[in-house]
Amino acid sequence: MQLSIVIPLLNEEESLPELYNWIVSVMQSNSYSYEIIFIDDGSTDDSWNTISNLALKDPAVKGIKFNRNYGKSQALHAGFLASNGDVVITMDADLQDNPEEIPELYDLIKKENYDLISGWKKKRYDSVLSKNLPSKLFNAAARKTSGVKLHDFNCGLKAYNKTVIKNIDVYGEMHRYIPVLAKNAGFVKIGEKEVKHQARKYGKTKFGMERFINGFLDLISIWFLSKFGKRPMHLFGALGVLMFFFGFIAATWIGLSKLYKMYHNQPNILVTDNPWFYIALILMVIGTQFFLAGFLGELILRSKREKDRYLISKTTGIN
Repeated sequence: MQLSIVIPLLNEEESLPELYNWIVSVMQSNSYSYEIIFIDDGSTDDSWNTISNLALKDPAVKGIKFNRNYGKSQALHAGFLASNGDVVITMDADLQDNPEEIPELYDLIKKENYDLISGWKKKRYDSVLSKNLPSKLFNAAARKTSGVKLHDFNCGLKAYNKTVIKNIDVYGEMHRYIPVLAKNAGFVKIGEKEVKHQARKYGKTKFGMERFINGFLDLISIWFLSKFGKRPMHLFGALGVLMFFFGFIAATWIGLSKLYKMYHNQPNILVTDNPWFYIALILMVIGTQFFLAGFLGELILRSKREKDRYLISKTTGIN
């Protein structure tokens, strides 16, 4: 199979038939073998019935329904597991992503041998203050921190070689950082394509300003995990040893200084009256705690077991 189109959604019943017809038109005009995987992330409208009806009339349509809203990352994770295409295209269900972009994205992966191509919505139809400006700040921070030179990390329209999506783990709210996850996994041929952005036709956006706050927090997390996620002792252990060392040296100096002054009958104060003694003690205590945190982190990494992160209540067309 050439293409898997993975579409996470939440309450998009109005746009689904139009999106389906649009995708099918593009697929048939290019003679692709394909599947369309809709992941219903706990919709409360009639989205699942719409997906089920589409699957009844078209075997290329597959559906996964979560029992509640788990988030876009979990939806993409489920879609990636179910996909069979050589190239996987992700797109949003709100008709703001243009299916006409799919052939060029497919060619970049298959003919140019890219691992991942991310869409860049250079011209947007969103609010400048609530979306465009925060998005520019967020993307600039992501580029600087991750080293991945993309203009639009948040764009839902992306193309992947199947090897990429089968070897990365999308969790939490890390969907916006899939290019960074791919880079950290060793997939370095990551490109960008300018794509059309269209105004929302039905419903309203599911994302507010909080997604940018969460995005920055996730950016810090992924930076930390990429540096020390597989070796926490290298960070916490090193900090712990360093702090304990300085604390121990300071405490030793205070003790030796006390003994020296006593031996030479010089005026002196009690060790417990010296504020540097408490600073040295705190350094040693915190250093020990950091070291133990690194040790526990290593133990957790070696004993962790994968747990289900979402509950699928229904499927259609999924083998």
